[in-house]
Amino acid sequence: MRFVKSVVMLAGLGLAISGCGWQAIPQSKNAVDAAAAEVFNQYKRRADLIPNLVQTVQGYAKHEEGTLTAVTEARAKATSVTIDPTKMSAQKLAEFQAAQGSLSQALGRLMVVSENYPQLKADANFRDLQAQLEGTENRITVARQRHIEAIKMFNDMVTVPPYSWTNGLFYHFDKMPQWDVSAAEKPAVESAPKVEFK
Repeated sequence: MRFVKSVVMLAGLGLAISGCGWQAIPQSKNAVDAAAAEVFNQYKRRADLIPNLVQTVQGYAKHEEGTLTAVTEARAKATSVTIDPTKMSAQKLAEFQAAQGSLSQALGRLMVVSENYPQLKADANFRDLQAQLEGTENRITVARQRHIEAIKMFNDMVTVPPYSWTNGLFYHFDKMPQWDVSAAEKPAVESAPKVEFK
């Protein structure tokens, strides 16, 4: 009799614990999707600023056609790679990151070129666009960090007991791919200066 009571109590406890994940796992998935949408929204905002920036620079830096073309082409490639947040795969995320990283590098070269043109740096439109672009880069960083945290929470829920039991019984979600330094961003990271104390 005592054994039957113990089994019933354990079964009830197991159901109660797994029931906790009944709503938590889908809510966590929704949080990941919402965070991803915000990341992609900020990248789109950056892409929308670029044509005006290129046009403004073009008016002052006619000899920098190669740099302007590189930015325009990188923007075209970055906007052509899209991800459905609800069906994000590791491969698609890596493609997206590589395209965005190439665009970041091209924009960086454009900003370096702009330093050679004092009249451009003094132009109010250029300064405004530059400030908006810097603000957008900050928003991208914050949005990506929130997305990384949401993915981590979701991945913990689907792989760590007791929520993983609910996932195994009812949902069968796999871990989601996580952001990483893209191939286009790695050269800048790998070439960072090393500090040695002697």
